[in-house]
Amino acid sequence: MSSRRFLFTCACFGLLTFGIVFTTLGSVLPSIMARFGIDKAEAGSLFLLMSFGILAASLVFGPLVDRYGYKGILLTAMLMVAFGLEWIAFASSLNKLRLAVLVTGFGGGIINGGTNALVADISGEQRGAKLNLLGAFFGVGAVGVPFALGMLIDRYSQAAMLAGVGALLLIPMALIAIAVFPEPKQPQGFPIAQAGRLLRDPLLLLMGVILFFESGNEITVGGWTSTFVTEELAAPARNALLTLSLYWTGMTLARFALGYILRRTAGLTVLYTCLAIAFGGAVLLLTTHSMGVAAAGVFMLGVGFAAMFPTVLGFVGDRFASLSGTAFSIAIAMALCGGMLIPYAAGLLGTRYGMRDSFVIVPAALLIQAALLGALSRKQRPPSSTS
Repeated sequence: MSSRRFLFTCACFGLLTFGIVFTTLGSVLPSIMARFGIDKAEAGSLFLLMSFGILAASLVFGPLVDRYGYKGILLTAMLMVAFGLEWIAFASSLNKLRLAVLVTGFGGGIINGGTNALVADISGEQRGAKLNLLGAFFGVGAVGVPFALGMLIDRYSQAAMLAGVGALLLIPMALIAIAVFPEPKQPQGFPIAQAGRLLRDPLLLLMGVILFFESGNEITVGGWTSTFVTEELAAPARNALLTLSLYWTGMTLARFALGYILRRTAGLTVLYTCLAIAFGGAVLLLTTHSMGVAAAGVFMLGVGFAAMFPTVLGFVGDRFASLSGTAFSIAIAMALCGGMLIPYAAGLLGTRYGMRDSFVIVPAALLIQAALLGALSRKQRPPSSTS
């Protein structure tokens, strides 16, 4: 059970679990609001708690896996998510629900970072391709939960279905329990001085800034597309949700394809191509008043966003192999900051100017990413020899 293929399977189940964590709260939020009698502001605070848990986990998972290895950390995180989902399903008070959301987010954050770092460690020169293929399973989990809840809502309560999802996590827990993981990179003690230098490494910080804008764009489109379609195109709620599903579908399908494309094509070439696709999708969405054209634009955004996060994490794994977990912690934490700040800014702009004007933030961020990729390309290029 120590083969790379088996470990990759464990990682895929793990990131699928994070996809479940990422979308579960939004899927069951209406029933939570009804159960506890809370308004939208109080419900929104639950998302902040989830994001805080994921961010906190992203800061600590790297040093932990570098020092102690993957197995115990991932098993503990899976247990936290399973326990948290059961707790969310049957919480008897709002304070207990908040704590359950925080626990679930923290466990999900460790799984997200840990599985990405694991795949980077075991994939060698195929890091970019494998990380994109891994990322596709996030999409499977993200799409699967709302789809399953929608299909079964007439038969079972949301609490019962959520408890069932938590029980299903026994499958990845069993796989992780029998797997043989790589040895810890720093078994004699964590090198604090070396980790401190990572925080000042210009290349790592540049990659983190790229992911800051990427995560902000991904969550802005994922979080505000339904509102955009409803307000700007006067679409019914059902059409808005179907349009949003095209975004996640495009991202998931593209990552499956990129798992093979990146074995033959340079990572930077793929990233520039995907940026162009995403920019085209953003322009379509911003300029159209047609529901069909908007749906095409949203799908293109999902496809265009697919490559950036896993491919840049592959660059991180290539450059910082001896402390990959810690390097991933820094990069993912920077990304999550963008994932909180940019959607918040889009919401403020949308309130003041309308959703169409606020979505200008998406192509603007894409242009910044293109400039940052140019800087990254120059820094990664080996110095030319002089005679």
